[in-house]
Amino acid sequence: MVKKNVSPGINIGISDKDRKKIADGLSKLLADSYTLYLKTHNFHWNVTGPMFNTLHLMFEGQYTELALAVDLIAERIRALGYPAPGTYGAFVKLSSIKEEDGVPNATEMIQKLVEGQEAVTRTARSIFPIVDAASDEPTADLLTQRMQLHEKNAWMLRSLLEA
Repeated sequence: MVKKNVSPGINIGISDKDRKKIADGLSKLLADSYTLYLKTHNFHWNVTGPMFNTLHLMFEGQYTELALAVDLIAERIRALGYPAPGTYGAFVKLSSIKEEDGVPNATEMIQKLVEGQEAVTRTARSIFPIVDAASDEPTADLLTQRMQLHEKNAWMLRSLLEA
């Protein structure tokens, strides 16, 4: 019997059980990435103050990269044979990043984005044990690239908070 929404006959050298665990982890990464995308885009639109131009452009670069990343993550979930979550409701349930109420000031925006970048890094890192155990090199590569970028973004944002 074939499970609903699961591709039949996938034989890529990773067990069905491991593919499911990896897809579940990637779904959390997708939710975190999309939530961070929305938060970053929101802050891009609403930032004010003396660092407006710098932050407006930095946030644009970050949300643009996140828009591309969510597609890569979703496509990896699909390649593993599982449906990618794609609704706000699903993302809210899966994400470790909370939505923003109101419009924080520029410094608070930077701090919240540091926290978001770090959260995505932690989520990506948490998937590694099952990915390593399953010898899933394509997912390991994706996770490594995501962590490297989010750690760099967090560092750059944190640098703006130094006195």
